[in-house]
Amino acid sequence: MISLREVWIYPVKSLPGVKVQAGSIDDRGLVGDRRFMVVDPGGRFVTQRERPRLALVEATLGETLRLRTPAGAAVEVPLDVDEGEREVTVWGDAVPAVDAGDDAAALLSGHLDADVRLVRMPGSTRRAADPGHARDGDLVSFADGFPFLLVSRASVDAIAARVDGPIDVRRFRPNLVVDGVDAFAEDDWTTFGIGDVTFHARKPCARCQVVDVDPDTGRPGRGVLKELARSRRRGNAALFGQNLVHDGPGVVRVGDAVRAIATA
Repeated sequence: MISLREVWIYPVKSLPGVKVQAGSIDDRGLVGDRRFMVVDPGGRFVTQRERPRLALVEATLGETLRLRTPAGAAVEVPLDVDEGEREVTVWGDAVPAVDAGDDAAALLSGHLDADVRLVRMPGSTRRAADPGHARDGDLVSFADGFPFLLVSRASVDAIAARVDGPIDVRRFRPNLVVDGVDAFAEDDWTTFGIGDVTFHARKPCARCQVVDVDPDTGRPGRGVLKELARSRRRGNAALFGQNLVHDGPGVVRVGDAVRAIATA
């Protein structure tokens, strides 16, 4: 049986994910996923691409968003925090956000030794998913372009077998990890169901240097992106995983069957 093996939520874009047993889904994806983001003084998004040490800041969701650095500094941010509206930029999208306050900014700036702030996407912000591949009305949070990223466990294992040293799924930052399929079978999926939600694969995920950041040390390395570029290149892109959109709200749970798979 093809099943859902893992569900990951990333409370803050480019900070570590939280593995959960079940995830509620709203119009922008998993509830709580990438609703916060780190930005520079100009409001441009900051990620592990340029600041790999973001991988070391623990982010957990509960009644508040809690951030904790390896040095032990911690701050709690209300989930409805609003310290003033500002415009921020995610790739080419300029979207309204609200500031998350000086305490969160101080913690992140101190950890990165850079001037940054934390912002939140309010419910009133309606950011369209990748217009080149998503449908009219598909929305996304602060994720790069789509509300979900799916990979299979077999695909991760296949890449791990080709590089020097172990790697794990965290490098690929998926929301949904499936099991029970051959490596890269998900490349051909177009439509499928998990739980009470229907998903549509819209675009393979083009990978960057984040896959070479060690999630335990925050140190950039080499090897994974090189292998993807060697074995998974299409044009100028090294591809791994599928970007998804979805139909309506629902819930997905670890152990759910992946059903009614349509392929290209």
